[in-house]
Amino acid sequence: MSPEQQAATAVNPVTEAGRMAPKNYDAVLLASFGGPEGQEDVIPFLRNVTRGRGIPDERLEEVSHHYRANGGVSPINQQNRELKAALEAELAARGIELPVLWGNRNWAPYIPETLQEAYDAGHRRVLMLTTSAYSCYSSCRQYREDIGMALTETGLDGRLEVDKVRQYFDHPGFVEPFVEGTAAGLAEVRAKLAEAGTPDAPVHVLFATHSIPTRDAEAAGRSEDEPRQFEEGSAYVAQHLANGTAVMARVKDESGLDAPWSLVYQSRSGAPHVPWLEPDINDAIEELAGQGVKGVVIVPLGFVSDHMEVVWDLDTEAMETCANLGLVATRVPTPGTHRKFVDGLVDLICERTVANNISDRPALTDLGPWYDVCRPGCCANFRGEKPTISGADTTVGTGHDPYPSDAAGETAQL
Repeated sequence: MSPEQQAATAVNPVTEAGRMAPKNYDAVLLASFGGPEGQEDVIPFLRNVTRGRGIPDERLEEVSHHYRANGGVSPINQQNRELKAALEAELAARGIELPVLWGNRNWAPYIPETLQEAYDAGHRRVLMLTTSAYSCYSSCRQYREDIGMALTETGLDGRLEVDKVRQYFDHPGFVEPFVEGTAAGLAEVRAKLAEAGTPDAPVHVLFATHSIPTRDAEAAGRSEDEPRQFEEGSAYVAQHLANGTAVMARVKDESGLDAPWSLVYQSRSGAPHVPWLEPDINDAIEELAGQGVKGVVIVPLGFVSDHMEVVWDLDTEAMETCANLGLVATRVPTPGTHRKFVDGLVDLICERTVANNISDRPALTDLGPWYDVCRPGCCANFRGEKPTISGADTTVGTGHDPYPSDAAGETAQL
């Protein structure tokens, strides 16, 4: 064990099962990606997303169309305001006195400013909850880096303690809204096909998530002390496949509805020569149409809320592809502020607190519950070393990737 790991363990004792000991936190930080809230914000926002890549504003303007078409406003900030309010209401209903703070990676309110405000308000131990459920660099490790860099920039390192809840991809609170939505979506598509006189026409369920570079996918879940082998060699892929299996099994058990399904990807960005996870959802839809499928249910399994990549890549582009091919299609809601999702997030908070502690850690797949603390070397950062909070080492940078990704959502299509 390195000196850094020993220090982290001394501050944050972890059990052999990957659990951190419960603590007396005095605030919760809701951390997210952020998005523009007006036409004048679009280019500055895209500069933030692509910082360090040297992309000129002219190129950023070329790829800003999905924001421009929506008034320069991404839905993500308002959705986070609504989620913050829902979390505050549920915490209050349970008698848990924990204020909910909010900070973003790429737009106001920025994480460093939020941490400084937390410290100035007297908070000293904060538990971070992110809007990314799965395991890969940009969904987990990068948030730890965001905090590590923010503590360094503000001079709060060693003065303000920040921990993070586990990745919650298979927590019932995240999965069950998709079970409800998928069952409703299947019923809707079959009803429309019946109205068209083709009640027995083939229907397919597409579980959609953010594509990431293949190298990042292969690093997801891989660590120095992780003995498990993941399906397709990636925890990120395996977690989605396991969730798809769990959702379809529950849908069949609870509603009697069933259909073939597959995992597809969206929102690819970066240089064309860099391999990313495939198939793209639009390519998959075209292939299904060629095989005689007449109905499609699109399930945004990789996303917490209906932000721009859901609104544009699924509701606009994918649905247009379906319409052009004559397919009956519907898009299932994301968890958003679904009561089960909000309850589940508060349960995740209570897993880590001394007061109101919940020791049971439910998981709907065999992959979970995931670790509270990243394993050494997990979800490697190929873009260079950065300071992180506990649980992610800082010694795995192996060069610079000029096309960083962000599976948390809202990447520019570059």
